[in-house]
Amino acid sequence: MSDALAVIAERVGLTLPTFAPGTVWLVGAGPGDPGLLTLHALNAIAEADVVVYDALVADEILALARDGALLEFAGKRGGKPSPSQRDISERLIELARDGHRVLRLKGGDPFVFGRGGEEALALVAAAIPFRVVPGVTAGIGGLAYAAIPATTRDTNHAVILATGHKASDRARDHDWRALARTGLPIVIYMGMTFLDRIAAELMAGGLAPDTPVALVADATTRRQRVVLTTLSEARAAADRERVKAPALVAVGSIVALQPVLAPFAITLGAAP
Repeated sequence: MSDALAVIAERVGLTLPTFAPGTVWLVGAGPGDPGLLTLHALNAIAEADVVVYDALVADEILALARDGALLEFAGKRGGKPSPSQRDISERLIELARDGHRVLRLKGGDPFVFGRGGEEALALVAAAIPFRVVPGVTAGIGGLAYAAIPATTRDTNHAVILATGHKASDRARDHDWRALARTGLPIVIYMGMTFLDRIAAELMAGGLAPDTPVALVADATTRRQRVVLTTLSEARAAADRERVKAPALVAVGSIVALQPVLAPFAITLGAAP
């Protein structure tokens, strides 16, 4: 534990848990800005022997690892060669059995589209003790940095978080038309590849073509961009503005608040 972290923990009366050898911690690093790390996440990064990190963890966060810690990349990118989930889980087990303090560091929250649940099940099957440290998920924190509230009393009392990376005909994982019929705002992770199909299905489910849409790229970093468009124009806007993954797609009434809030919203501490 760093001296600064120890001082903060003492001042707030926090007892930081011991990161024992032979255990795995599944830790959320947040959506990008290092300022969104929790104290427990900082403690884990400072104590880990091995950090197995994904593609969305910023270099500034990895730089917090202690001297001598092994950093292993295990990122998964759509359409690019990447380790299988089984390989990653087996590697975590192997490292823990070798007596290391193993940190599985994930962008966002490990249990929100982060495959942390799958890794936890694999660790249980191998009788490896683990701890989960939640992180700020991009669908909440990323929208906040884009001046889009996930809920307000005047717009919605619920919000849908969905993943769009399996929206092809071959492996559709949602009934998008059913989601549209709820009338609730929808925040889509990993939705850029099949954005045209998702938009078409949502309109077929009853959403109006002029439903507000925000595309939030590189959320919470200084590279962040927010493109406002409509459901019918979302794909064209993404192509025109060259919006690439990682990006969030927000659909619905909450998006209409962005141009009202953004001129006065101050975002502090965004990562380079």
